[in-house]
Amino acid sequence: MKVGTTMDFEENEDHRAIRHAVRDVCSQFDDDYWMRLEAEHEFPWEFYDAMAKGGWIGIAIPEEYGGGGQGITEASIVLEEVAASGACMNGASSIHLSIFGMHPVVLHGSEDIKQRHLTRVASGDLHVAFGVTEPDAGLDTTSISTRAVKDGDDYVVHGRKVWTSKALESERVLLLTRTTPKAECAKPTDGMTLFVAKLKDPAVHINAIPKLGRNAVASCEVLYDGLRVEGRDRVGEEGKGFRYLLDGLNAERVLIASEALGTGRAALRRAVTYANERVVFGRPIGKNQGIAFPLADAHARLRAAELMIREASWRLDRRLPAGEQANSAKYLAADAAFQAADAAVQTHGGFGYASEYHVERYFREARLLRLAPLPQEMVLNYLAEHVLGLPKSY
Repeated sequence: MKVGTTMDFEENEDHRAIRHAVRDVCSQFDDDYWMRLEAEHEFPWEFYDAMAKGGWIGIAIPEEYGGGGQGITEASIVLEEVAASGACMNGASSIHLSIFGMHPVVLHGSEDIKQRHLTRVASGDLHVAFGVTEPDAGLDTTSISTRAVKDGDDYVVHGRKVWTSKALESERVLLLTRTTPKAECAKPTDGMTLFVAKLKDPAVHINAIPKLGRNAVASCEVLYDGLRVEGRDRVGEEGKGFRYLLDGLNAERVLIASEALGTGRAALRRAVTYANERVVFGRPIGKNQGIAFPLADAHARLRAAELMIREASWRLDRRLPAGEQANSAKYLAADAAFQAADAAVQTHGGFGYASEYHVERYFREARLLRLAPLPQEMVLNYLAEHVLGLPKSY
């Protein structure tokens, strides 16, 4: 989008250049590459290193810390193109947290913590995971029980987190803890503190969670059993960690929506190619409206989601309120991606169930987007309460 006070729907030259450059990198890693890593549960190191070498990992990190200093729009374009290449969520998730996961540190971290960690993240040298969700708290983040107790200048952490992506590969984790019990706080959102803590430590125990898809990037259960965290690795003030996380939630919705959009584009591309090439009863199957209409419908829904993504990122980059737009983008894109992936499987018929045609992998990865980082129902809760003014339902 061009800089200004009104939205311009003509993509500018910089954004076109980003798309083409990312496509060039992704073209080195075809569907067979991603199918193999998915099957072997192997992290895509070659892809990650290529993206880091191109400078894409640090695109949203400020220039003074070695990053590209770009906005949410540019970051969303990168992740959309990665997913659209056929890498889908395995590719996007391998770089997602590096691209934007350190946003709370950018906004609230000390100069020391920024210098020590952001520069390494921007170069691709430092992998950071995200430790928030707990088995007994789920989306009720104020009920987390992982505790950090002050010990001199440091903190000692005990607790358990789940769904920590990239924990096996990461050196550090952006870890949300309770420094004050919930019962002792004036508000449930008080008393939580954020750290950039070590993961490669004898006090940390990591186990991958067996799951349906996106297996090149492990999701892990992480046990913290007396982990000592230096005070200088605390992000901002003690007790304000939850507020720091909120600063990045709308941006994360947009990035996830962009990954969904890319995944849907990948599925639709394969389905259209197959529908044009597959001949049954002497004619390409794409000539049948029963095949063509679901694909045309998927295209329309992906385009509608794309427009919402672009409005949301445009507003975020201009520091305008974007809760409605960001949540709507996530909701629409996740549904559109899953519908496109489902239509792609159906278009392929029995071959859609076969790994060699890749659409079954797209289908499994698209399904994830209706669950993470929050389920569709929670988006509807937000829109019902904060946009429509209906009573809170949970």
